[in-house]
Amino acid sequence: MELYFAPMSCSLASRITVYESNQHVAFFQVDLGSRKTLDGLDYLAVNPKGQVPALRTDEGHILTEGPAILQYLADRAPDSGLAPPAGAFERYQLQQWLNYIGAEIHKQVYYAYFNPSSPQAARVHAREVSLPGKYDYVSEHLKSREYLLGNRFTVADAYLTTTLNWAAAAEVDLQRWPVLAGYHQRMCSRPAVARAINEERALRNN
Repeated sequence: MELYFAPMSCSLASRITVYESNQHVAFFQVDLGSRKTLDGLDYLAVNPKGQVPALRTDEGHILTEGPAILQYLADRAPDSGLAPPAGAFERYQLQQWLNYIGAEIHKQVYYAYFNPSSPQAARVHAREVSLPGKYDYVSEHLKSREYLLGNRFTVADAYLTTTLNWAAAAEVDLQRWPVLAGYHQRMCSRPAVARAINEERALRNN
């Protein structure tokens, strides 16, 4: 398999999932400005949307959109426990969280904040108005749970952890939500998560 990514973007969740499930994947870094890979290939020929992540399967199919890729990777390694089995009620709870993180936190807050074309007022609104209620909700949910789905790490935790990594750059103090701050610290201490973050930070800083 081939995973197309940009360092410390939402595609980090897919790298975390690869490492958590001990799968073999070749990684290809994408420059989102030029929409080219580092070796000069046209990324739009892989994913016409120009976004990461994208996954080329062993059969040569291209899969896009983070939540779909996360579930595909998890289903390839069912013993990893990264996703409940298809048809189980817990699988729909997983999809519920993937959708919430993607739509309400990733896109509504952080995409609006980091998008260079966002007016300053929109950036302030995303951080000061939109975000607090969402973090209140997630924090309340995690108050009595170690992970989003209870007692095991899933791809939803990989995605939430990825978005929490963006808080500092957006000048969001996670200490306002001690439960979330503690959760983020626990997730980042997992060997697979720490490996993925350290590798991508190094690539971004090069």
